[in-house]
Amino acid sequence: MKTYLKIHKDDNVAVALSPLKEGTKVIIDDQEITLKEYIPQGHKFALTDINKETPVIKYGAQIGLAKEAIQTGSWIHTHNLKTGLGDLLTYSYTKNITPLEPSESLCFDGYRRSNGKVGVRNEIWIIPTVGCVNNVATAIEKQAQQYKTGNIDDIVAFPHPYGCSQMGDDQENTRQILADLVNHPNAGGVLVLGLGCENSNIDELKKHIGDYDEQRVRFLVAQESEDEIADALKIIKELAEKVCQYHREPIPASELIIGMKCGGSDGLSGITANPTVGGFSDLLISKGGTTILTEVPEMFGAETLLMNRCETKELFDETVNLVNDFKNYFKSHNQTIYENPSPGNKKGGISTLEDKSLGCTQKSGSAPVKGVLSYGEPVKVHGLNLLSAPGNDLVASTALAASGAHIVLFTTGRGTPFASPVPTVKISSNSALANKKSNWIDFNCGVLVEDGTPAELSKNLFDFVIDIASGKKSKSEEAGFHDMAIFKQGVTL
Repeated sequence: MKTYLKIHKDDNVAVALSPLKEGTKVIIDDQEITLKEYIPQGHKFALTDINKETPVIKYGAQIGLAKEAIQTGSWIHTHNLKTGLGDLLTYSYTKNITPLEPSESLCFDGYRRSNGKVGVRNEIWIIPTVGCVNNVATAIEKQAQQYKTGNIDDIVAFPHPYGCSQMGDDQENTRQILADLVNHPNAGGVLVLGLGCENSNIDELKKHIGDYDEQRVRFLVAQESEDEIADALKIIKELAEKVCQYHREPIPASELIIGMKCGGSDGLSGITANPTVGGFSDLLISKGGTTILTEVPEMFGAETLLMNRCETKELFDETVNLVNDFKNYFKSHNQTIYENPSPGNKKGGISTLEDKSLGCTQKSGSAPVKGVLSYGEPVKVHGLNLLSAPGNDLVASTALAASGAHIVLFTTGRGTPFASPVPTVKISSNSALANKKSNWIDFNCGVLVEDGTPAELSKNLFDFVIDIASGKKSKSEEAGFHDMAIFKQGVTL
């Protein structure tokens, strides 16, 4: 079993893959180093003397500056390392693309909808237009379980607190996310439940939904019904009869869209779980498929790596705007741009935002950036896409689903039980988490510390995702969890 790792040949730190005692002798690049203090799992130690204000290098890139002189073998963390990032930056396009070689085609068993789109689940969704009918939607969900028969995977409501008392872009974003969910192909049938007097009423929402199959999408205005629950159950019974007619069939993997997200990261996330997802992403894209990377604030410090992988100058400019727009969003609210990582991240060994971001962006693999999406914008091109959304787990995962992700891959070093509107696969960075929270974790990348190669594990993850796409339930699905959260950005009236 490996106990420590120097990630890149240019690094002046190594990472403890398991807890290392003070006095432990390690050999790296034929140099013997004696650790001067205890190094927790996932944390860094110096491979050479590092002067004050000198860059600390990990992943072959700067993760911050030394606050003080650091001796060889010393623990490096927040007490002696600070961010080196500034505010708005000027970027130049230095194209650095390695095209992926196409690989053999492969299929999963999915659902082909009448409009040609593909789903990996055959569910009925109840989508409230406004928070005022949340309890009604939840009651309908509970009573509608009697219609979950045959090949209907689930009947689910997605309550949320928005849809009224919003203004401008904030209101439009809510409408767009709700419309995206209405159009999501994982739902074979949808009931849109309105109140009647809300800003984002059904007539307004229809403008964002666009053309729709009237047998698949139904609407109910609670204020116009004598008994909205009874009327809703009648509609869902009719939808269930239609949804039962869909059956799984072989679908090329090129039609899969997979969202990529991390949360509760630790010092092993950028070494085990995120690179494994990056290898998965490259493998799916090599088969013509699509992946989406989001959480823009966790690109800060690693954004140039993504910018230089943009296929065109136009995409580079869009990525610059993606990053700077989020920085300006923070500044407009008088907030610190680099108020990151979280307490849990720090406990797991992540010291600065650069440290976090360089690990986070490992999920993107090596593929060229083919698309840049605004919040709520559906995917239009195959390949790697970047999506504007915050780092918040529920908000970002919902945004991935809204942009078309059939499944979300969620890497974590700390663990979380949450779900999203689509199957949410939890991928642990360490085996201790996978063993302790087997009811949360679907796939363990901690085994990389013990055995195997990243390429082998990425292939195993690919096979696992194909199984999920073909009907295998994720742990959060088995628990009956479905979450949805919308990005609140404006004034509440």
